[in-house]
Amino acid sequence: MSEKKEDEQMVRDGLIDKVRRTLGNVPFAEQALSAYYCTRDPLTPARVKAILVGALAYFVMPVDVVPDFIAGLGFGDDAAVFWAAWNSVRAHIKDTHVTAARDRLSRIRGTKGNDMGNDLDAA
Repeated sequence: MSEKKEDEQMVRDGLIDKVRRTLGNVPFAEQALSAYYCTRDPLTPARVKAILVGALAYFVMPVDVVPDFIAGLGFGDDAAVFWAAWNSVRAHIKDTHVTAARDRLSRIRGTKGNDMGNDLDAA
C-alpha cells in the first residue's frame, strides 16, 4: 500500500475516535472534520487533499513531537501543523464540508460517543 493510501486509511480509521477523546480540548475539531470531508470531495484537487491528509494524519498519529497528554502543550504541535495546512488550502473548504462536520459533531455530542461508529461517511 502506498504511503498516501496508508495515511488516508489512518485518518479514516482514527479521526472520529480522536475527536471523541479530545472534544472540548481541541479547539479545531470542527475544522479537522471539515478538512476530512474536503478530502472526500471528488472536486477537491489532489494537491489540497494531500496537504489535508498529511495534517490530519499528524493529528491522528499516536506518536508526535509533543505527547497529547501533556496539559497545555500536547495539542500545540498538532494545532500548528493543522493551521498551517488549513490556511494554505482554506479556499477549497466548502460550506458542504463545514455542514457535514457540524452535523457529525452534533451527533457525537448528542449521543455521548454512540454516533454510528467510526464511519465518517455514514449518513
